[in-house]
Amino acid sequence: MTQCNPTPHQPVILIVDDTPENITVLGELLQSHYTVKVATDGRRALASAVKEPRPDLILLDVMMPGLDGYAVLARLQDDPATRDIPVIFVTALDASEDESRGLALGAADYITKPIRPPIVLARVRAQLELKHARDRLRDQNQWLEGEVARRLQQNQKIQDVSIRALASLAETRDNETGNHILRTQGYVGVLCDELAGSHFSGLLDAHTVQLITKAAPLHDIGKVGIPDHVLLKPGKLSDDEWRLMRTHAKLGADAISRAIRGESDQSSFDFLHTAIEIAHSHHEKWDGSGYPDGLRGDAIPLPARLMALADVFDALVNRRCYKAPMTIDQAATIIVDGKGTHFDPRVVEAFTNRLGQFATIAERYADND
Repeated sequence: MTQCNPTPHQPVILIVDDTPENITVLGELLQSHYTVKVATDGRRALASAVKEPRPDLILLDVMMPGLDGYAVLARLQDDPATRDIPVIFVTALDASEDESRGLALGAADYITKPIRPPIVLARVRAQLELKHARDRLRDQNQWLEGEVARRLQQNQKIQDVSIRALASLAETRDNETGNHILRTQGYVGVLCDELAGSHFSGLLDAHTVQLITKAAPLHDIGKVGIPDHVLLKPGKLSDDEWRLMRTHAKLGADAISRAIRGESDQSSFDFLHTAIEIAHSHHEKWDGSGYPDGLRGDAIPLPARLMALADVFDALVNRRCYKAPMTIDQAATIIVDGKGTHFDPRVVEAFTNRLGQFATIAERYADND
């Protein structure tokens, strides 16, 4: 029998049988409705199933030399490229156990010989309609998954930009620049990466690292509540001014807390809970001499300990109206000298191990004086 050429949108059926007469009968029955491909043994069937045009349905004889129908079906099921093609067994076997075996292996249906044309056409049509419905559902699901991913990514970008815009609001009132946000966020990310593979491997999984780095830009959000005459004063602060300046840590944490207070699903704001820890405690010191609560050691939340080092390093290596910038080495010396007093010793070790990356970030996001 001559193999038909495919026409647009016409389903393709692969007939597999080692008897030419059977192929002729089925082919003549189906070729007026479908594009027909043929194979006379199991190996040719497997090869034809992956060649274009790929079949939408396979009519498979069971009793064939070499690879029988059961073996062919098993191979088709094992191949991701062919496992979704429905298979109808066409066989002279009529024992119920043979039919059960075929269906158990994954056959879609079972037709016994001699074939009855109306039965064949009806079952072929039914299986093609089912496949079309499955394919359409799969395509819709893939589109929906892609659309959900796109929307989530879009919302994530909007969220990240909004966080940076909010953080920049505080920076515009300070002597620092928006690049301070980018630098400290980068430093915190480097520290997380180093510590995740050593001291804090159980605490710094990928999700937690993402929360910390996302929340880092909000560390000084409380500065919006500090009066300009204190915040922008170029000289040394008086005792009263310094007490007022120190309130920015609690102001920032309280502002974020109020923003999410009353929300029923607090888990949706896990990065803001991390931001609260950072804003409130990034001026605490390892030896308990920091503010606002005088926390000591591991009582200081880990995200705040990371930000403490990142914030101090950035202040040291960049110009302020009251100081000239230090070199990377000078700043590193001060950080190391603060090990065990100002900073968590393990965080300092992570800093020294990644000093080169700190220098790269400082250069990449350097301020334009």
